[in-house]
Amino acid sequence: MTRLELIKQEMAREGIDAIYLTSAENHRYACLFNNPDGQVLITKNASYVFADFRYIEAAKREAAEGFEVVMPTKPEREYLPEYCAKNEVKTLGFEEDNMTYRHYSALKEALAGVEMVPAAKVMNARRITKTADEVEKIVAAQRIAERALEELLGRIKYDMTEKEVAAELEYLMKRGGAENISFETIAVSGSNSSSPHGVPRNVKLERGFLTLDFGATVDGYHSDMTRTVVIGKATEDMKKLYNTVLKAQTSVIDVITEGASNFEMDKIARDIIDSTEYKGCFGHSLGHGVGLLIHELPNMSPKSPADLKLHAGEIVTVEPGIYVEGKYGCRIEDMVHIVPGGAVDLTLAPKELIEL
Repeated sequence: MTRLELIKQEMAREGIDAIYLTSAENHRYACLFNNPDGQVLITKNASYVFADFRYIEAAKREAAEGFEVVMPTKPEREYLPEYCAKNEVKTLGFEEDNMTYRHYSALKEALAGVEMVPAAKVMNARRITKTADEVEKIVAAQRIAERALEELLGRIKYDMTEKEVAAELEYLMKRGGAENISFETIAVSGSNSSSPHGVPRNVKLERGFLTLDFGATVDGYHSDMTRTVVIGKATEDMKKLYNTVLKAQTSVIDVITEGASNFEMDKIARDIIDSTEYKGCFGHSLGHGVGLLIHELPNMSPKSPADLKLHAGEIVTVEPGIYVEGKYGCRIEDMVHIVPGGAVDLTLAPKELIEL
């Protein structure tokens, strides 16, 4: 089935006549055309891509089969009711996670006689399970990131700043074929590495841990990985901390599979860390989904419902960490593809402790 057919299938399950997509990611997912300012309307019988003059030519060229490309000549509050009436839409799903209250209020007023229904779960249900072509793009992005990391490690010098390391890594990913970076690259050293999402500073690299959290995109799909290396020589305490994080990570990767509990996967890693002197130093979730957004469903955390299970087709990160406030921190992150009866680690970068 095509993506359009699958979306319509989810619409039928939710009992809605149409869905109006306003987020860039769901727009791209549905019609395969990347337009950050466009909208998509999918009804039972017809589907439309709305694009202005800047994007209309590309939309006609790139929108998936089954979509009519339209360049509206009227404001949204006028053309959307017309297309809803044309397709006898009585219930219109909207993205409550994306649409502002002002936008919602304006459409509700314009769409008299049409019930607007929160319907983010329609797209979430589709996007949480990756198709073969989506996995292929995520893997391609990951390979670009891995090659960039390998090259970067041969370029790092002690007099570089954290900002320079981050910029160099981003340059290498783009030069290696990335459409873009997945998010603002994290390159934090020494005492700054104790912040899980620390911001690279314009200061020279501190001796000790250097945590690199980064990713590339290919056709809109993200990769995500973290590796922690050492500037200089690692102390025995640093080696102990690193090996504790590595044990927590590999222990999950060894058992993660279709049908595993999201909560239990987090608990495995957390229990290992909390059984050591670093109890309480792993303060974030174990992992999250990756796709057209760098953070999407599903999540693996202490807050995950007890009955939530992993399903074949999902891609999740496994990224435990230990952060000792004011001293240093370490995180190791891989992406894992859940497959029938098992899982495949999509990350090939080495995990032995590297001293530079």
